[in-house]
This record gives sequence, C-alpha cells and structure tokens, in this order.
Amino acid sequence: MIRLPLLVLLLAAFAPAQEDSRPDVLFLFADDLRTDGVGAFGNPHVRTPATDAIVRRGMRFDRNYCLGSMHGAACQPSRAMLMSGRTLYRVPMDLDGVPMFPEVMRGAGYRTFGTGKWHNGAAAFERAFGEADAVLLAGMSDHEKVPLRRYDENGKLGDAAVGPGFSSELFAAAAIRFLETTRDDARPFLCYVSFTAPHDPRQPPLEWRQPYYDRRPPLPRNFLPQHPVDNGWMADRDERLAAWPRRVEDVSDQLCEYYGLISHLDAQIGRIVAAHAALGRGRDLVLVFTSDHGLAMGSHGLLGKQNLYEHSMGCPLAIVGPGIRPGATRALTALVDLAPTLCELTGTTAPPGMEGRSLAPILRRERKAVREDLYLTFATGQRAVVGPRWKLIRYPLIDREQLFDLDADPEERVDLSGDPARADLRRELGRRLAVLHDASGDPHPLRVAEPKSGEIDLSGRPRRPDRFQPPWIVEKYFRD
Repeated sequence: MIRLPLLVLLLAAFAPAQEDSRPDVLFLFADDLRTDGVGAFGNPHVRTPATDAIVRRGMRFDRNYCLGSMHGAACQPSRAMLMSGRTLYRVPMDLDGVPMFPEVMRGAGYRTFGTGKWHNGAAAFERAFGEADAVLLAGMSDHEKVPLRRYDENGKLGDAAVGPGFSSELFAAAAIRFLETTRDDARPFLCYVSFTAPHDPRQPPLEWRQPYYDRRPPLPRNFLPQHPVDNGWMADRDERLAAWPRRVEDVSDQLCEYYGLISHLDAQIGRIVAAHAALGRGRDLVLVFTSDHGLAMGSHGLLGKQNLYEHSMGCPLAIVGPGIRPGATRALTALVDLAPTLCELTGTTAPPGMEGRSLAPILRRERKAVREDLYLTFATGQRAVVGPRWKLIRYPLIDREQLFDLDADPEERVDLSGDPARADLRRELGRRLAVLHDASGDPHPLRVAEPKSGEIDLSGRPRRPDRFQPPWIVEKYFRD
C-alpha cells in the first residue's frame, strides 16, 4: 500500500532523532462545504456530531475565506493557494517550482502522507508526500466510481483503478491504514485527507439522505429563483445542475442530498479521529478541519461556487492543538494563511514567498486579527473587498456594484449600493478595492471600456448533464 521513496529514507536519517517533541498534524479537508454546512457553525438542521466535537475542542474561525479563482473549477486554485501560502496570481496551478508546506515539513523530517483529491498535478503531489494511498488525481468523480492511484515502486503515482466503495469511506480507510503504521514510529507525521464530499454528484447513500427528505431543512433565507444580474458566470457546469428559474422542490431535494453527503462525510471523520485516539502515540496533535470554499445551493438563485458571496467564498475552519483554548473568532482569515500557520506550529521554517499570515498569534490569544480586509476575485467578471463589517462587490463587465452590511445583513439580501447615505462609504471601499487589485497582481481591470448589459433571464434554457452524474440524478434533475 504505502511505499517510502529513497528521498524520504534519506531525509529521515538526518531528521532529529532524540526527544522530537514536534506535534503530529492531521489535516481534514472537505470539498465545496459552506461555512454553515457544519452544525457547530450555527446550523441546527445539519447533523455533524464528529465535526462539531472537533470545532468545540479548538478555535473556530467564523470569517475564513477562499480568495477566489480564475476559472470555474475553483477548487484547483484554492488548493494551490492552500499548499503554497501564495495568493491567486502568484502561484501556478501545477505548483511547479513553488515550495508547499507538506514538502517543507517532509524535508524537516516529517512523515507526510496524502490521500483523496489532488487537483494540481502528479509532480507536485509526489514532491509533497512521501507516502500515499487512494489518490484521486482529478477535480471530481462519481462518488461510487472513484479512479484511485497509489505509489509504485519508484515513488510515483501509478495508473488509476476504480475500486468498490464510496469516496469518503475509501479516503477514510486509507488514512486509518496510514495511522496504524505510525503506532510505534517516533517520527512526527502529517496526514492530509482531502475528501471529495460534499462536492457533487450529490449522491449520498440512501440511508444518509432519506432522513433529510423525511425532515426537510429550510431553504437558505437568501434563496432566489434567479440571480438578479449577469455575474459573468451564470450557466456553467455547476449552475446547470437545476433548471432556471430555480424550483423550490428541486433546491429542497438537492439541499437534502447535500446535507446527506455532509453527514456521511462527518461519520468518516469520526472514524479517523477515533483511529488516531486509539494509537496512544503520546505526542501532541494539531488537527485542522476546513474546506476549499463554499457553495451557493440556491442562495441568490445560484448553485455553485463561482461567485463572491459569503456562502461561496466562505469556508469553515477549526484548529485544535496544544495550548489552543476553545473559542471562536471573527478575524478575517484565508486558506492561504494555513501554510505559514502550520510551519510555525510545527517549528518548521517557512520558505520565502509565502504571502499568507500565520494565525498562531490568534490561536495564542496574542492578537485579535492579522489583517483589516481581503481581496476576492472570480474570473474576469467579479471583484470584491471585504472587511469586518462592509463588503463591496464589483462586476467590471457590466459596471455594477453591490454593497452589503455584513453585521446587519450576513446573508447579503439588502444591496445598499444605491443608498445616498452610503455614497461616501462606497467610494472609500472602491478606492480600497483598487489598491488591493494593484497589490494582488490581478491582470484584469476593474472597469472596461464598453460594459455590457447586466440583464439576464435563463428561464427554460436547455441543459445537459456532465458525465459524472449517476442515472438517478440525470432522471430527476434533467427531465426538462
């Protein structure tokens, strides 16, 4: 199953041998999980007992973000930023030539193991992880037909083979097999578990979705039949998973299926945590739980993550570890911060070029925040600045803006951009947006010479399923 390439053996030979007190790291990574997709983040309608227990043991970050994407597969740049600690326009998607935090930890004597989804190329994965099992070298798959790879005798990811089982269960089983190899190993480890749930296809086993059909969660409070303006990405793959205008019954069913995937994922997380506890390693553990970004699921008339609303760019984050007292913070943080944070928590020297900011001062209660605002982008048509209270979204291609008071209106239902009383605030945020745009290296303009109309109506537009959707989902949601 797990092979140790020669490089890892050589690194281990020179790693600290006596009294190595560095903590183990368990990194649990969900896919397309909204911040409010976890019960402990304030949702009483989703059942996530294992994840809730993790969140309550450590620091909960209520304002954590993905910084955006240049294309529809937002998970790819999100993961590139996570691994490198670099922002969107300063990291290649294949991570070529860019140090990654698992790679740095590996060089410092950590056993590094990876399982699950990897969307940034085989070469980067092979640099990052000395050990591997059940690796999906792709952006998505049918959860019941996952093409999995493992290392060959040369420490390279071999050919893919579809094995029986559901994605979350397969990845959890691989992680548990690795953990069992660490029982008597004195070296610290990084175990990176990258699930593909709750990314679509929204096909949880029937026993996990039926309870939600029986007791339906409410639709998002910001549900709309259609998005009010053309955001530049209205009919891509994610948005074609239900008809326009959105029907309440379709969104309700998909929400039940989404929650079923989440609860099933939660059970697998519980298996991994229990397996680690059973090891009795006597070593501190840093446990990170997060997701690559969120998902609309009917909010604002959208289904996907290709927008800059809180439900799509926000993602849950909890960190548990030695000296981290349970609590919660509304500090503005981003996935790009986790690389320098883990380097600091493990005593590993962060490589040059990391732009993220270590969250260790927040975890130690030395600081309440590490930044004042964040710059969010999607493709060429959406830009935003978000601060502790206010958020300005700009749509350059149609010359439109939205202004939200996130304290009074966390669901972004009331656009204040036309309020004369907020004109000065809007101009101030616009200036800050321009500063962040230039500082980020963003190659796309905030204004275009000939903006197009923002009006759009997709009612009745034909749709076709992608190849990953199972037959029952095709029959259910592509019937018209």
